[in-house]
Amino acid sequence: MVSTVTPPKATETLMAVNPDAAGLDIGHDEIWVCVPTERATPAVRAFGTYTPDLNALADWLVQGGIQTAALESTGVYWIPIYEILEARGIKVYVVNARHLKHVPGRKSDIQDCQWIQRLHTYGLLTASFRPAADICAIRSVVRQRAMLIEYRAAHIQHMQKALQQMNVQLTQVLSDITGKTGLAIIRAILAGEHDPQRLAQLRDERCAKNEAEIVKALTGNYRAEHLFALKQAVTLYDMYTTQIQDCDTELERLWQAQRPVRDPDLPPLDTSDKRNTHSKNAPTYDARTLLYEVVGVDLVAISGLNVSTVQTILSDTGLDLSAFPSEKHFCSWLNVAPRNDISGGKVLRSRTLKSGNRAGQAFRLAAQSVSRKQDEFGAYYRRQRARLGPEQANVATAHKIARAFYHVLKHHTPFRSLSADDYNQQVRDREVARLKKKATQLGFTLAPVPASA
Repeated sequence: MVSTVTPPKATETLMAVNPDAAGLDIGHDEIWVCVPTERATPAVRAFGTYTPDLNALADWLVQGGIQTAALESTGVYWIPIYEILEARGIKVYVVNARHLKHVPGRKSDIQDCQWIQRLHTYGLLTASFRPAADICAIRSVVRQRAMLIEYRAAHIQHMQKALQQMNVQLTQVLSDITGKTGLAIIRAILAGEHDPQRLAQLRDERCAKNEAEIVKALTGNYRAEHLFALKQAVTLYDMYTTQIQDCDTELERLWQAQRPVRDPDLPPLDTSDKRNTHSKNAPTYDARTLLYEVVGVDLVAISGLNVSTVQTILSDTGLDLSAFPSEKHFCSWLNVAPRNDISGGKVLRSRTLKSGNRAGQAFRLAAQSVSRKQDEFGAYYRRQRARLGPEQANVATAHKIARAFYHVLKHHTPFRSLSADDYNQQVRDREVARLKKKATQLGFTLAPVPASA
């Protein structure tokens, strides 16, 4: 299928940064491609989205001597053509569609692919960050696992609803009905045991509620229709649990493929700094040790981070942070750094842009978990909360944790955290130094108050 659209005349005043550039406008049914006029006739063509059509598109670009191509990141339609072009040696720029609209031009008057090709030729487009292919495979499984956990959570709610309809108040005596005691009681109920005394004997010794109170909670109206709904919810819960375990098996295999030959100078991992939370959503394999051997430094030791959040972050950032020249670039990509609008040397507004960056969300979760911790991050969070409020304090603390993560991963420096008292002392020393400097500028001398006073 050949287009009859005439490519626009090249602008004479701009220098071509990427002369061997192509632009792709990707849709569900067809892909429009534009190349320089001297590379092919016609310069604009449309291809289908079947795999043979994508291979024909790649052949056409290679024959035309195309070295780089730009395309919009619309949904997931761009992924197949991206992988095919990358395998052919073409450097692909995945461009944020919002950035294309920010560049002024007659976008509505010409084909989108021509406009993308023109902007890419003049170097006006920036490629979105995408980690290496092996990390992308890990990222796909990590996101699949997170999706399964969300689906499983819905069936936990269905279990709670069925129990509530039978007036079995299990949620009042157990903090988690999918824990050891909760599942043991629910499976016994589905097996036909409805005697509250016998059900209460399944209580784990670590339960906060005593057996007498659990007996009262388990005295209910066990109707057949509600038992049927409970059975289906438990079956679906078990099914998703099995699928999550399969994801853990696949992730363990993928991480082991990333593990280099063991470094003899790598010290043994010390896990005494963080207690095991026994979370049912945590990986079933020894993820902390495996990630430590892959990265060469213990990222889980950073305050607020656990094996799940570190795995999520690494699946998005990769093991090589060379794409981010500094920690400021890294935090900006995570969207945990403020966006300052400055005019005339004055900050008009400062805000954090909304983003679906999963690594940034993981750092925000880490910031929430350190709010009561007695270390420098917890003290920093409480100090910022008193000044800015909880929302901005969470972002500011996430920014601080992200900077520590960047430094530890890039320089392979073991993480060492200060206590809350040491951090508060540093803050006090900085404030005293600032006051002394200001007093000197005004012609005064700052002197401490005697202890007796």
